[in-house]
Amino acid sequence: VQLQASGGGLVQAGGSLRLSCSASGRTFSGYSMGWFRQAPGKEREFVAAISVSGGSTPYADSVKDRFTISRDNAKNTVALQMNSLKPEDTAVYYCAARHGSSWARTPGEHDYWGQGTQVTVSS
Repeated sequence: VQLQASGGGLVQAGGSLRLSCSASGRTFSGYSMGWFRQAPGKEREFVAAISVSGGSTPYADSVKDRFTISRDNAKNTVALQMNSLKPEDTAVYYCAARHGSSWARTPGEHDYWGQGTQVTVSS
């Protein structure tokens, strides 16, 4: 699976961004998807995930009620709607694919990664 993330940018605190990740190469509907982020000097951390069916969507506590993950299996895309952004959300955001129907929270459990898109939230 090849993943291409887009949609990052610079936004003021309280603003919104929508990240998108497009997939190609294999059957997208056979993969659960996740979003992770990595700030300078920090480890890559889990943000959100979505099962193959879209029926399960766990979130990190830090983004719960502000971010929404969704997927469109017909278009081979997964999106992350980010609202009420905070300076601490500043990071490079990565989409990742995990073969199988169930989602996972750890980077090591994902098989494919996109190139990352920078999100910068100014105070």
